[in-house]
Amino acid sequence: MTRRVLRVLLALFYAAAGVLHLAAPAPFLAIMPGWVPAPGAVVAFTGIAELAGAVGLLQPFRPGLRRYAGWGLAAYALCVWPANFQHMLSDLARSDQGLGLGYHIPRLAFQPVLIWLALWVGSSSDWIDRFGPKRD
Repeated sequence: MTRRVLRVLLALFYAAAGVLHLAAPAPFLAIMPGWVPAPGAVVAFTGIAELAGAVGLLQPFRPGLRRYAGWGLAAYALCVWPANFQHMLSDLARSDQGLGLGYHIPRLAFQPVLIWLALWVGSSSDWIDRFGPKRD
């Protein structure tokens, strides 16, 4: 039951984030590291990836698709981590320090948990089950 509830919550989180990436890309473009080519396309692609991952997690009769969605969302969370660091650095460089360390440190620290959660709720690997409640 826990895994199912968290799977739905994570899917809703990623669906909302995907819609925001596509409908209002400006905040995401603002935190994009300068070395990323074609930032507008990358933000759009990340929105599509989030939506696809959310849909994949919610597949009731296709556990294989859920498994791939878990791996995809875990890889996605790992790949966007540099943007989170960039956001922190650019915020802290502002005169008002933007959102501050009270926002950025927990956000950065939660990223590995988000990666694990995507793998766990997607039942993406047998070894990940050793670090969470039993399957449901």
